[in-house]
Amino acid sequence: MADKPSRALVLYGDGLAPFVNPSHTRLHSLASKASCGFLSLPNAPPSESEDERIVREFAVLVDAYEAYTNTSGSTTKEEGGEKSTISERFMGMKAAIVTNNSNLKSFGTKLGFSVLPNDGFIKSSEAQAELPVDSVASELLKLLGFQEGKTLESSRYDLVFVHVGAGEVNVKNDKAIADDVEYPNALIGAIMNIGKPGTEISLRLHLSVVMSYGGTSEKDDPDLSFSISKDNSNLSKLVPHQSYTMKGEVPRKDVRHHSPMLLAQWQYAVTRKDMAETFSFKDFKEHGGNLVIPADRFLHEVAFKLWKAPKYGA
Repeated sequence: MADKPSRALVLYGDGLAPFVNPSHTRLHSLASKASCGFLSLPNAPPSESEDERIVREFAVLVDAYEAYTNTSGSTTKEEGGEKSTISERFMGMKAAIVTNNSNLKSFGTKLGFSVLPNDGFIKSSEAQAELPVDSVASELLKLLGFQEGKTLESSRYDLVFVHVGAGEVNVKNDKAIADDVEYPNALIGAIMNIGKPGTEISLRLHLSVVMSYGGTSEKDDPDLSFSISKDNSNLSKLVPHQSYTMKGEVPRKDVRHHSPMLLAQWQYAVTRKDMAETFSFKDFKEHGGNLVIPADRFLHEVAFKLWKAPKYGA
């Protein structure tokens, strides 16, 4: 545990996990230094639209699913529910989300996030030309009080989410969705360079990279399952429930056992390095140190590093 609260940057590649390939070297380099694992999601409702999926999965990721559902349990985009704001839930935590998605902007506002457009970081407001990735990384870190290699005493935010959805970054050039991974890949490299070990920033920056599979089903890729299969023998009754399927002492009613979010977390001298070397489902399953936790526990884990929540789990 650090002797001062961390400040967290979360890069969220929404639906980009299937497009990560060996050329994304900075993403793999992070995984080789980080603590890696999975975030399990609930099953998608029937006939869910892509817009609904985007907001629902973000809602689960920040443990605000109740704010996305009404009392009957059906999804709604008009009503924010009675869930308190992120600041009220996490000891005054100041949080922002950087996104171009209009639905997430609206939902994030209801949750108490400050909402910042991604275009404001990617492009110059004057010439609309793309900014160097180093400049983008520097501007994002400034929001957390990291500037010119130093850690300021106060910061505008404790937590910044950067949401990159498929098709958002390169809409203007109509490029393939796979190209969108290039943006977080380059951004990770720039952030890791600015906050490299030995700098003041490295001791206070908690970096999480989350990549999801988007709308998918188990039949799309059966190799992306992490459940322990049980046969019908009496011995199967001896297999305990895996912790991600439980909430306290009660089994969760709705757990998706396939296509989890991939998670890599890094903070110099704080997070434990595991044996994973690449940012991939296979490597995380075989060599990751974090195994599987429910996605709705993710923000609680991050908030603990910020001294804004008690420890979740072991």
